[in-house]
Amino acid sequence: MSRRTDNRHRVATLCREATGLAHHTCLKWAAAGLITRQQPVPDAVGAEQRTFESQLVLELADRLRHEQVDGAVLGFTHARPTRSGLVLGLHPATADAVVAAVLPRLDEHYGGLRGVPGLRLSPQGGEWVLTRARGEALVRLVHPRADWAPRLPGHGDGLTQLWRSHRHGVHPAEEAEERRWVPDSGGALLSRVLRRPLLVNAAGTAHGWANTYHHGRRSLVIEWCCAMDAPELESRLRRSGLAEPVPRTSPEAGDGRADPPGRISLGGASLTVRRGPCGEARC
Repeated sequence: MSRRTDNRHRVATLCREATGLAHHTCLKWAAAGLITRQQPVPDAVGAEQRTFESQLVLELADRLRHEQVDGAVLGFTHARPTRSGLVLGLHPATADAVVAAVLPRLDEHYGGLRGVPGLRLSPQGGEWVLTRARGEALVRLVHPRADWAPRLPGHGDGLTQLWRSHRHGVHPAEEAEERRWVPDSGGALLSRVLRRPLLVNAAGTAHGWANTYHHGRRSLVIEWCCAMDAPELESRLRRSGLAEPVPRTSPEAGDGRADPPGRISLGGASLTVRRGPCGEARC
């Protein structure tokens, strides 16, 4: 085997371990130069797509943590990332919960907007697609059962489903929330998290779930127990091209220091992976 062929197999292996795609698919991408050792998973191109994927990550991390099963931390079992979009494989037990979590709605009890502002759901070609009411961002959802259709939530119990009442436009609350998002502020890092579901799911292998939450729009935290050590997961994420260590001399480090152990930073956003003591009850 030539050195070039061996390197392509290494890149394909990193891609497969992060996304769950077939090795031959990743190998074709490596041969075509679509993925490299430094970036073995294709990045989303464009701030709009990256921001959309980031919003999905943060909403699912916050809303799905009590619904997780079989270690599908964000509700997905595999991904097919491309430069123009993203296809995500749903876990059948939480597929409806994933859709319900990201659909925008006004919640009187919460006192504001929940879900991803401007997100709309539509069937296309036998798949269900998450898009924006305005713009070109797109994420396709696939289910193990070809005839699957989500059980969509309705109005009531203090909820106004904006994706129902504003099918062809956006509600003022959605517009206000969208304005608070700075394009690409942390979008690259969090978008990459969504495109590496198998690595994220490694945190939930022991008990079938992991504690997930976020601080604002730039800081995602994944906590777990009884699985791999945090340094090992951090190493796997970095090898997958999530982010390189921040050099001490880089202005991106802010205070002049590299990331502390368990923290991965890029573009003003961070992912913290943390292993804690075992507990029988969910966090």
